[in-house]
This record gives sequence, structure tokens and C-alpha cells, in this order.
Amino acid sequence: MTLFNIGFLTVTLFDLIDLLIVTLIFYRVYNYFRDTRAGQMLVGLVILLISSFLFNALGLSATSWLVNQFQTVWVVAFVILFQPEIRRLLIYVGQTRFFRIIFRTGSSPRSLEAVVEASLKLSETKWGALIVLQRETGLRSYKETGTPMKAEVSAQLLLSVFNPAAPLHDGAVILQNTLLEAAGCILPLTESTMISPEMGTRHRAALGITEESDAIVVVISEERGNISVAENGRFVHLDLDEMKLRRYLNERLFISSGD
Repeated sequence: MTLFNIGFLTVTLFDLIDLLIVTLIFYRVYNYFRDTRAGQMLVGLVILLISSFLFNALGLSATSWLVNQFQTVWVVAFVILFQPEIRRLLIYVGQTRFFRIIFRTGSSPRSLEAVVEASLKLSETKWGALIVLQRETGLRSYKETGTPMKAEVSAQLLLSVFNPAAPLHDGAVILQNTLLEAAGCILPLTESTMISPEMGTRHRAALGITEESDAIVVVISEERGNISVAENGRFVHLDLDEMKLRRYLNERLFISSGD
């Protein structure tokens, strides 16, 4: 079904639908990368794509060939330079409500309650802590840097691990479903320059592991006792109270059978 014909250009209903889908995809991707270097590069790639289309439509073969060469180089450079951002984008797609409902991923409400209870007590005593909640991405290489535990998650266990007198308190604990898999784990530090200089190693480690995986990390500051949550390479909350922490973890990690 042809909607209109402008000389060299014929537009059908399917062309408009195709254009709307591509526009929506670019809009969602740009919103995800907005205010980052990847976002600026993505805008440049879109300009090249539009230019290539226009030059082809106008029959400017030489100019079109030149733009196409830059376009190929631009795409390769984008993939090489922004591997962490692309990995986080793919993880973000996998975390959408549609896929989460299909695959039914999530932790037990009881283990999440243990994390909330322990976080509040750690905050009160200003004991620094780094709690990694594993989701779909495997964290085996990071678990192997710590001490295997394979113990049922409880608030008392988390408090005993992060007691300043305990030998494993400086590292991170990694939780998977209802088990505390390992303690004293060493996490990668973020190389982002956008992090506040006031944030210490724990906060940098929290961003680092969420850049490499789809994990959610709860951080308790040793200096201020603040409870923060990191996800997708950024801090989504920097000072949570009990209700906000519980609500966030339940929304992100647990899907009830009624959803």
C-alpha cells in the first residue's frame, strides 16, 4: 500500500512502521546512554546513517561510498571502545519486565529480608559492607577470590562477616538465591571518572561489578553509615531508609507468582 510518491522516493505504510520501530529503538538506546561518551558517539552514528540514506536516495554515489566507509569504521570503533556500555545495555534488555516474567528470576523474600535487616544494623553501627546480589550473570571468577561459604543467608551471618574484627570484613559477600556463596571477595574497581571523589573503594567496587554483570550491590558506608544501591554501572540510590530499600530489592529481585 503506497502512501505517497515523491519522484525518486516511494513511501508505503510498512516503510512508516519500519521507520517508527527504528526510531523507537534508537530513542530507547540513546536514553540509556545519555550524558555518556557512548551517547555522543551514538548521535554521530545516527547522523552518518541519515546522511548515507539521503546520498543514496539522491544518487550521489561517490559521496555515498565515502560516508559508507566512515560508517563501517564508526560502528567497529563503537563496539571496541564501548564494550562495557554495550554489555550493560544487553543486560538491561534482559532485565525488562517481559523477560523477567518469562524466566522467573529472583531471590527469596526471606533472603531479601535478611539483607534489609542486616543493612539497617550495619548502618546503625557504621560497619562498612559490600553485599552483591547475583542475578543471571555468573560471578564464579569473583567468588573464587574469596572464601567459600555456601551458607543460608541470615542477618546474623552477614553481621558476623562484616564485624570489623572478622578477617573477611574488608571484602564483598556474594549472595545467590538463598545462599551466601562466598565472603571476602575482591571485586573490580570502576574506571569511571563520573564517580564522586568522596566515594571510597567499596563504592568503586560496587560500580565495577555492576559494570561487568547484572548484579545489584548494597553498599553501607563506613564513614556515614549511608545505605546505597548500585545497578547497571551507576548508583540508583545513595541514601536509603528501610522502606525504600525493601521496596527496591523486592521490585528488582523478586517476582511473585501473581505477576
